[in-house]
Amino acid sequence: MARVYNFSAGPAVLPEEVLKEAAEEMLDYQGCGMSVMEMSHRSKMFSDIIETAEADLRELMNIPDNYKVLFLQGGASQQFSAIPMNLMKNKVADFVVTGQWAKKAYQEASRYGKANIVASSEDKTFSYIPDCSDLPISEDADYVYVCYNNTIYGTKFWEKPDTKGKILVADMSSCILSEPVNVEDFGVIYFGVQKNVGPAGVVVCIIREDLITDDVLPGTPTMLKWKTQADADSLYNTPPCYGIYICGKVFKWLKKQGGLEAMKKRNEEKAKLLYDFLDESALFKGTVEKKDRSLMNVPFVTGDKDLDAKFVAEAKEAGFENLKGHRTVGGMRASIYNAMPKEGVEKLVAFMKKFEEENK
Repeated sequence: MARVYNFSAGPAVLPEEVLKEAAEEMLDYQGCGMSVMEMSHRSKMFSDIIETAEADLRELMNIPDNYKVLFLQGGASQQFSAIPMNLMKNKVADFVVTGQWAKKAYQEASRYGKANIVASSEDKTFSYIPDCSDLPISEDADYVYVCYNNTIYGTKFWEKPDTKGKILVADMSSCILSEPVNVEDFGVIYFGVQKNVGPAGVVVCIIREDLITDDVLPGTPTMLKWKTQADADSLYNTPPCYGIYICGKVFKWLKKQGGLEAMKKRNEEKAKLLYDFLDESALFKGTVEKKDRSLMNVPFVTGDKDLDAKFVAEAKEAGFENLKGHRTVGGMRASIYNAMPKEGVEKLVAFMKKFEEENK
């Protein structure tokens, strides 16, 4: 059976080249006679896998030496608790709420201290990014939290919020490695890998070393202390070995594509194809303010629920999978991550044009 064009928001499309390589190595990784799934995380072979993955990620993102890279479990959602537990010294944190995931992080932090919403776009179903040039930052805030790209709503921060000197913490799950980012602008960058990097089950945390201390909230579980994980080089307990191995392969693939500058260019081209069509279409329209549009997640609607459902069904028949929008936005959403080839977007746009002709 031919592979479909998979527009899923996550777990999402992976580079075909990486999947083929992993398939070839499934029973025997580099002549060791076993799969990566079966090897000890304490073995020299796995040490090489995780160390190479970290080195390649550091190179891709130009991560400074005073930042630790941790490969952890529990997904991005577990960091909703770990972040306040590790950072809330004054028990105050400020949140810019631009979607469901930032809202969940805010709700979780509220369990550990005073969480303040300093800006929000909930008034318009998160269809824009609020102005963050002069936020009412709390004087005693331990950190300011943002979700950099909003998977469900298709919005993206194109400018760094002014945190007035406070530590900036960013969830970059759905835009990581899609473009260069200046790591030093952030105290913490973290991402669940299942959207743009690998299989679900791994969360990567990039944390400035001075933020990794024993001074955590009382009752913080040993496993959720960043220091526990950093001191053990992500091997405090058995990590998600196979997931890390695939992430490592994706990092190699990205380097081969020319790195993050090259990916940004490709992603801009793909997104432009789809947004240009949406802007001129009489049937389909995008749901996000133009200046805040994501390069990764593109929600759109026809304005008619029955027509939306018809489109999703016919698209599936034509080999375009997972185009149904999130229930809070409705309509459709095309997630066009790094591994989605340009050809997939071109074919989707051609299909949308055809559907529009047939459903005038």
